[in-house]
Amino acid sequence: MTDPIMQAYLAVERAMDQYNQALEDHVKILRAAESADATKLERMTHGARAMRDSSSIYLSYAKFIAYGMPDSEEMIQDDIQS
Repeated sequence: MTDPIMQAYLAVERAMDQYNQALEDHVKILRAAESADATKLERMTHGARAMRDSSSIYLSYAKFIAYGMPDSEEMIQDDIQS
């Protein structure tokens, strides 16, 4: 696919990774806090997990499109280097 599409995909992938890491870090902070609200912790834990799973699905399809929607997944490189 074109370089601008691949670069845009890579930017989205990096942003999703950064966002998911920030969510996980926040959950760790909530867990460590003595005064953490149990309900908020549970909701944030589930939300972070759902976001990670959803972004994985989204990125899988975005990667497929970035590669020009090839006939098979074997045609998609596992490691994309910027």
